[in-house]
Amino acid sequence: MKASILGRYGKQQALRPGDMPAPTPGPNDVLVRVEAAGLNMLDAKIRDGAFKPILPYKVPLVLGHDLAGTVVAVGAKVSRFKKGDAVFARPRDGRIGTFAELIAVNEADLATKPKNLSMVEAASLPLVALTAWQALVESAQVKPGQKVLIHAGSGGVGTIAIQLAKLLGATVATTTSAANADLVRALGADVVVDYRSQRFENELSGYDLVLNSQDADTLQRSLKVLKRGGKLISISGPPDPAFAKAQSLNLVLRLLFRLMSAGIRRKAKRLGVTYTFLFMRADGHQLGGIAQQVETGTLRPVIDRVYPFDQLNDAFAYIETGRAKGKVVVSLDAAHAV
Repeated sequence: MKASILGRYGKQQALRPGDMPAPTPGPNDVLVRVEAAGLNMLDAKIRDGAFKPILPYKVPLVLGHDLAGTVVAVGAKVSRFKKGDAVFARPRDGRIGTFAELIAVNEADLATKPKNLSMVEAASLPLVALTAWQALVESAQVKPGQKVLIHAGSGGVGTIAIQLAKLLGATVATTTSAANADLVRALGADVVVDYRSQRFENELSGYDLVLNSQDADTLQRSLKVLKRGGKLISISGPPDPAFAKAQSLNLVLRLLFRLMSAGIRRKAKRLGVTYTFLFMRADGHQLGGIAQQVETGTLRPVIDRVYPFDQLNDAFAYIETGRAKGKVVVSLDAAHAV
């Protein structure tokens, strides 16, 4: 099958077009013909080698954590999907590879594509929507009337998290540039802080939750806006001991992550708040719930650009500028690329 292949780890290492063996689906797998795939910074970080201690993939490797496509075959034990179904998914860690013509996905990671979305639109959602869901619904258990700060509201996770937080009944603040203020307000943000001209910790206080996706300085400053009993959830690190235990990492990595997160955990405890590192996981059931919200119109994807599949390296270069509004997607149908 045709694929875009990472031949070796390296900073901004180019992916090369080539052929890889077509996957053979196991009894619990669904073989999907990929029609569109979303890009995520996680792919870039894996490419650069930053995640080798946690996700030790062997090269040559096909990256890609988001897909929308059509079922072409199912394993003997698969009961929820059949050939011809339109689906979308974030394949589980260890089984990524959506930058290819075909991928075998565990049935538990897959959901039926929202009927009101194109393949390109659906491919933009799985990783960022699951991240927002697991942060706001599962971990923080956001309730009506609570105050939530979502950093980088115009980004991939941010655009979905704002909508989801509003759906849960929260008052939502977000940080973004002035140029993106109208976008995040249209998504539901109640308070918009221009990170270039304002210090968010001087503008906000008494918040129940901060969802951080930015650097260490932003993480530290986020503690100041939380009330006692509040929660700081970070998807950009540092990893904490609970994550290391959940991933069954070795003792060296457990100790390393304990040390890396010791400062922020100590400061959080002193202020009477909690710090949690979130590393999202594949979950087809949750993705099905997200699809229902999309079909009712309460959640919508935000897509910045669509590239043809053969311009995947250009698409990566664009997301690494940090200027993308929402998601960037590659389409195997060149007619859908703009």
